[in-house]
Amino acid sequence: MNFEEYAAKSLVLDPLGIPTLRGTLCTTAAEAAAVAKSFGPCVVKAQVPIGKRGKAGGIRLADTPEEARKAAEQILGMSIGGFTVERLLVEEQADITREFYAAVLHDLVARRPLILFSTEGGMDIEEIAAAKPAAIRHLLLDIDGRPNAADITLMLKGLDLGPAEAHIAQILDRLYAAYRTNDAELLEINPLALLGDGRVVALDCKFVLDDAAVYRQPELAKGGAAGSMTALEKRGAEAGLKLIQLDGNVGVLANGAGLTMTTMDVIRHYGGKPANFLEIGGEAYTKSEIAFDLVLSNPGVKSLVINFCGAFARTDVMAEGVVRAWHKLAPRVPVFFSIHGTGEEEAVALVRHELGIEPYDFMEDAIQAAVKAAQ
Repeated sequence: MNFEEYAAKSLVLDPLGIPTLRGTLCTTAAEAAAVAKSFGPCVVKAQVPIGKRGKAGGIRLADTPEEARKAAEQILGMSIGGFTVERLLVEEQADITREFYAAVLHDLVARRPLILFSTEGGMDIEEIAAAKPAAIRHLLLDIDGRPNAADITLMLKGLDLGPAEAHIAQILDRLYAAYRTNDAELLEINPLALLGDGRVVALDCKFVLDDAAVYRQPELAKGGAAGSMTALEKRGAEAGLKLIQLDGNVGVLANGAGLTMTTMDVIRHYGGKPANFLEIGGEAYTKSEIAFDLVLSNPGVKSLVINFCGAFARTDVMAEGVVRAWHKLAPRVPVFFSIHGTGEEEAVALVRHELGIEPYDFMEDAIQAAVKAAQ
């Protein structure tokens, strides 16, 4: 779950004492002008849960209330990364001396938390890594541990941070505490800025709450941003199904996230392009009728793979749903079945008798046929 900058700062950084600048959330140009009148020179920032807002024109400086009003009028309603800007953060301008990068995230290879710091702030971490890999400092931690002063001091050694080093060390310690406290998947400050008066403050914040921990953070999750969804994805969500619409032409209906992703990988392997991710695993295996309708409602679908492998889920129950939907929808695209596992004999017989289609013995054969049919 992603959070907008204002929510990340107010809900995650502020409670842990990580310094930020004065800022006010606004929804109209008039509000932005009023805040600018109070703050003086300010920055008007689009609030969307995605990066590269500045490159898209969503962050602008304003020296007067009238400039803030104009900036707000231009930013509100913009589309950035598929999100429409509906809110603004108007923040006081800062006298920036240096910019740094700081983050805590999961290291997927080491399977441990990782603290990152760089003196090359203001850039994407990918750009920093490509341009100056030696400029990034790393500190791996045990999942049950916490960095001590010596760890952080060693991490920052030789970076010529001067008096700011103590402030930065404290912020890194608190950033890790915020990461742990809030079940973060990613907590990033870019830039972390040294100001002319000696303060070190977070000028931006990216916070991603681990989806698997949302149930442990119900109050925090209320501040998360709604995802950008297509009309079909919204229909799927309303039905309790996870649908991700893609730009391919081979539709996918499978049970279980692993089997669904494997099906998509095999489609790619044989030169095809999957049109969606949609799985009906767990309790959702009874929703194959709704899922079948969703996949066929995608105008880009030219063929469809139905790949069922039952353990807990019964393939005959899933096949019954598909057959019911088939008689209602009368699909005009070729459909290719692969059915194995619990209820397999009943499911295969049902598809054969009701639809006149012979399921394939091997998943790979069904997928190859679907890829060829979509060409």
